[in-house]
Amino acid sequence: MSLDRRRFLAAGAGVLGAGVVLGGTPFLGKLIPGGQPGVLMRSGLPLPPRYQAQLPIPPVLRPTRSDATTDYYEITAQVGQVQLLPDHLTEVWGYQGSFPGPTIESRSGRRTQVTHRNALPHPTAVHLHGGHTPHDSDGYPLDLITPAGGSPTALGTMAGMPGMGSATGQPQRDYVYPMNQRAATLWYHDHTMGFTGPNVYRGLAGFHLVRDDEEAALALPQGPRELPLMITDRAFTADGGFAYPALDPDQGRPGVTDAYMDGVLGDVILVNGAPWPVAEVDRARYRLRLLNASNARRYRLELDPQPPGGGGLVQIGSDGGLLERAVAQDALELAPAERFDVVVDFARYRPGTQVRLVNRLGSGSTAEVMRFDVGSAAVTDDSRVPGALTPLERLDPARAKATRTFVFQRGGSGWTINGESYRPGHSLAQPRLGDVEIWRFVTDVHHPVHVHLDPFQVLGRDAGAPGRYDRGWKDTVDVLPAQGVEVAVRFTDYAGAFLLHCHNLEHEDMAMMAEFSTTE
Repeated sequence: MSLDRRRFLAAGAGVLGAGVVLGGTPFLGKLIPGGQPGVLMRSGLPLPPRYQAQLPIPPVLRPTRSDATTDYYEITAQVGQVQLLPDHLTEVWGYQGSFPGPTIESRSGRRTQVTHRNALPHPTAVHLHGGHTPHDSDGYPLDLITPAGGSPTALGTMAGMPGMGSATGQPQRDYVYPMNQRAATLWYHDHTMGFTGPNVYRGLAGFHLVRDDEEAALALPQGPRELPLMITDRAFTADGGFAYPALDPDQGRPGVTDAYMDGVLGDVILVNGAPWPVAEVDRARYRLRLLNASNARRYRLELDPQPPGGGGLVQIGSDGGLLERAVAQDALELAPAERFDVVVDFARYRPGTQVRLVNRLGSGSTAEVMRFDVGSAAVTDDSRVPGALTPLERLDPARAKATRTFVFQRGGSGWTINGESYRPGHSLAQPRLGDVEIWRFVTDVHHPVHVHLDPFQVLGRDAGAPGRYDRGWKDTVDVLPAQGVEVAVRFTDYAGAFLLHCHNLEHEDMAMMAEFSTTE
């Protein structure tokens, strides 16, 4: 370990004091080398054959009405019976009863208002992941949408959870999104206190795409050649239901059984809800909006075979929108909640080629993701990928008003940040709106770190350069085991309480979350 790296990690651990330990020994003496986080949960039925299902595309939701400034939508979280596997129906908890939920498309600078209702047997909350939103529309985990009709499990069985005394519940909530942000691939998902993991696992997730004139002027692939791809892993019970090791399916007690505290991994890879699907594509450029919506699984995605000369995944965007320049990649690594926008030119393949999207971090059934079958007909392709995409503002770390360190580690019966389990209303930082700050994330094992309200720029890893996949504006960063990552962040517009947490959803539910409060 280099001297700079030792100093970086020591600075992170120092905020905890000498008394904080991991596994009974001092933190820095017990840093755990890494690999795939989580434990595999095997399905109780034979796995379906791969490459039989056609890739579904989630429908785009239409506004219920529009006025001069705002588009209005209505969504109900409800139970649905969906055929994900052949010869079985799976009960999903989905937005509009589907999995994934319908896609919302917004225009930058035009307000979107979504009225969410709840027809499930348990409370929900909704977070627009990557959204630049006011506090009261951010999906604070205690701002609950209670079941219609006032189910007895709505709040009563959750009353004994820490912090639940400050929970508020109502049968519907209006989430107002000003959309003062760049075009980007966002997603919305459940964010309920202590139960985000099981609720997302059961289906509460969908795309929310933001578009703007700058991106439209680039002539990137669009229409049927723009494919949103929500990648998830799931395990299934013998009757085709979702298998999830919840401590309490009635949601009176959060968390999973001890064996799965590191995270839940499934043995079936779903793309837009279909197992190992096939997409028939023209010999043309396609834009793939890649989203890792898995609870804990990481992916290293590659095309197999690679096109002649390699570099088949041309990255044009990250969590927060377009990069400055397109970057040809042979592979992309996605932690939970990360998004990458890429363009693949299938004209680089011979007609009839079957191109698999594979996961080099998986094995057996989890090493395969989906397949693209390249057509043979001659087609017209007017799209292009310019080398220069957009100028990006650079946050200057030399102008930082504060440097803060957040240490993510296991402690006691759960997961902690700076030695503390999540306590609603307890703020770990009070950044001032408009100030640039440096935030350091230091980990024991693998933790994908997500920051609400505004994106950030990765400055470096272990006192070195940023990683290959750290370009552009990010809202989630994959912090490797025994690693430190430094980012520059600037919060704007909205004062209030927001969240910083691990996006391994089992870690989040077991208290690896913290509040920060932005101030004027």
